[in-house]
Amino acid sequence: MKTLRTPDERFENLPGYDFAPHYAEIPTGDGGTLRVHYVDEGPRDAAPVLLMHGEPSWSFLYRKMIPGILAAGHRVVAPDLVGFGRSDKPAERDDYSYQNHVDWMRALLVDTLDLEGVTLFCQDWGGLIGLRLVAEHAGRFDRVVASNTFLPTGDQPAGPAFEAWLEFSQSVPEFPVGGIIDGATVRALSDDVKAGYDAPYPDETFKAGARQFPTLVPITPDDPAAPANRAAWEVLSTWDKPFLTAFGDSDPVTAGGAAGFQERIPGCTGLDHRTVVGGGHFIQEDCGEELAKIVVEFIDATK
Repeated sequence: MKTLRTPDERFENLPGYDFAPHYAEIPTGDGGTLRVHYVDEGPRDAAPVLLMHGEPSWSFLYRKMIPGILAAGHRVVAPDLVGFGRSDKPAERDDYSYQNHVDWMRALLVDTLDLEGVTLFCQDWGGLIGLRLVAEHAGRFDRVVASNTFLPTGDQPAGPAFEAWLEFSQSVPEFPVGGIIDGATVRALSDDVKAGYDAPYPDETFKAGARQFPTLVPITPDDPAAPANRAAWEVLSTWDKPFLTAFGDSDPVTAGGAAGFQERIPGCTGLDHRTVVGGGHFIQEDCGEELAKIVVEFIDATK
């Protein structure tokens, strides 16, 4: 597997993001290794809050949430998915699959970091991957906060908003990462923040994962990832640990998704689920400080 590595200088002086980098070598699955980056802040003996990003963002997305969670005394772990952020980037689109992403994050979070007592906050693909890990390693997770995400099996229509995103992502000549993030927030992003989202990608050759990700969402019943996601739903449908939804009110892609979790997951019962006013798809940009408060209060209420 040929991989690319973004030069470190691309990540210098990013606004609000001065966290020390941490790296782990994980197996590619074909005999090689990948260097995966993660933020790891706060006391190592505290139960971790795991922040999982989606497409086409990276842990930079969580720079507004991390300080508030740290201030409450928690450990925060925020990985960069393979192909994103400071993590290595396989150069060929065929190297990326849904299962590979799950396996790579399992190798980091379970096999290497050995996380226990986890509170997961997941958005976008952070949920598609993170909720698979919850289902497959249920004993390691104490609670979940799901925001603007879903766990599709291909048995329901993808919806026009996702179909439009899929068409755009595969047809646009240059994949404008910073512009994509800016277009899916309520608040307009400053130029330096958009540059922060562009930082992992010196040129288009580094964007194979970002390009491929939209095509990996299961939107037909016979998708290769559909059986594993159905199996995950079987577990989640019996999950009685606390499971909170905190969806934005301005995200057309995942609109209505919170109800799907609340109806199917027992751990949602009786919780104060939140609709975050002014939250677009990348809700961490619009309402990061509020989300951090929601996470901290949720942990305190469910200890």
